[in-house]
Amino acid sequence: MKTIASCVENIVLEQPFLEEAISKEIINYSALASVLQKDVSDQLGRSVKTGAIMMALRRYKDKLTISKPYYKLNTLLEQLGDITLRSNLSDFTFRNSNSLIDSQAKILNEIKNKSYIFYTFTRGILESNVIISSSEKQNMLACFKGEECLQLKEHLSAISLILPKNNTKVAGLYYQILKRLAWQNVPLYEVISTTNEFTIVVEDKVVDSAFSIIKNLNKV
Repeated sequence: MKTIASCVENIVLEQPFLEEAISKEIINYSALASVLQKDVSDQLGRSVKTGAIMMALRRYKDKLTISKPYYKLNTLLEQLGDITLRSNLSDFTFRNSNSLIDSQAKILNEIKNKSYIFYTFTRGILESNVIISSSEKQNMLACFKGEECLQLKEHLSAISLILPKNNTKVAGLYYQILKRLAWQNVPLYEVISTTNEFTIVVEDKVVDSAFSIIKNLNKV
């Protein structure tokens, strides 16, 4: 059975930024109740007063304080490791094919003795991406000759962050990183991760802003 409280909770859960604003008490309950009034009324099929919604919001805030402590996440953010910035990158997007792995083997053979080269390969269901130092553009075009290149994007930079070993045990780490980038209006071109590394790829024009945000992640 739907209640005012359950409707309010469902609406807030669909908007994580809103949930955090409530938990930090930086939101006006009266104003928010007025905004939510129509949605809550529509879900319940009857008119709901803003005072009842305000009460539900306050109770939800108390629930967040009790059931969602952030101390583990804050501790994890304080343990973030080194940050590496790599610039002058190119991103190739290819349609998947039976020969794509052979093409990848060719470029790997070309760069195997070039430790300074940045290289990542990500295979999706329909397409694959190669992000590589732009100095290897001609080698890429030669090694992947015959493959269908869907897109080539240049003037990119990658910011890599070493994560604490226990990062997989704490919920919300990636959310904290992506949230702060979104709040500062930094668009991401690609996101790459391994178990203990997290890398974002951005256009050069926003790399300074992105690096500053990543560098200050532990200031919670």
